[in-house]
Amino acid sequence: MPFRSVQPEKISTTVTHQIELLILRGILRPGERLPSERELSERLGISRPSLREAVAELQDKGLLISKAGAGIYVADVLGGAFSPALIRLFAAHDEAVFDYIAFRRDMEGLAAERAARLASDTDLRVIQTIFDKMVAAHAKRDPADEALLDADFHLSIIEASHNVIMLHMMRSMYELLREGVFYNRQIMFRNRSTRDLLLDQHRAINEAVQARDPSGARAAVEAHLNFVERALTDQKRAEQHEAIARQRYEHEQRR
Repeated sequence: MPFRSVQPEKISTTVTHQIELLILRGILRPGERLPSERELSERLGISRPSLREAVAELQDKGLLISKAGAGIYVADVLGGAFSPALIRLFAAHDEAVFDYIAFRRDMEGLAAERAARLASDTDLRVIQTIFDKMVAAHAKRDPADEALLDADFHLSIIEASHNVIMLHMMRSMYELLREGVFYNRQIMFRNRSTRDLLLDQHRAINEAVQARDPSGARAAVEAHLNFVERALTDQKRAEQHEAIARQRYEHEQRR
């Protein structure tokens, strides 16, 4: 007969599975600190020894790390997505920049389409909340907050697509973007008219997702990233022109 006796699951195993799912689903993020042992054991309704056993197992799996005197943190599970040599190679060649934008256009277009179909009402509230923060940051003179929220907005849509593989892959890509490996987003946000256009594009994405319009959401993402591609092309062309003009000027000064 194909039946096996049912074995009761250890409490620590149940806790391990719960925390693994929180990391897998992107709810617990790399670098995030877990509550204290006392608080977490109370929230889970388990003893501290059972919690310690679960934490030890997750540490052995490389999902949690302990920092002396600071607590337990979610490990940098995204850190190994790209080797340092490959990151340097990305940063050194413009080809990688435009391939990155093309990759985002494909992946985020799909994510927006899925989010418009699959997002829960709470997912939509998260996306709306982040967009509202973008609107508030837009009124400030310093575009730094708006540039940071730009990444959060796109990631919230990817989260709402409910595909954990896409989520972790795109988070690793956004970490490189935050570090300026592909391009400096803050440069794009310095120009007021460009900032206005970018906000309008994000508004169009948000409205399509909120309206649960899959094709409209994908089209809005693609239009936004087409604009980013054109803006970066114009920026790089302007930098080349400036470099040539400086050469002419320096030559003229020596004549």
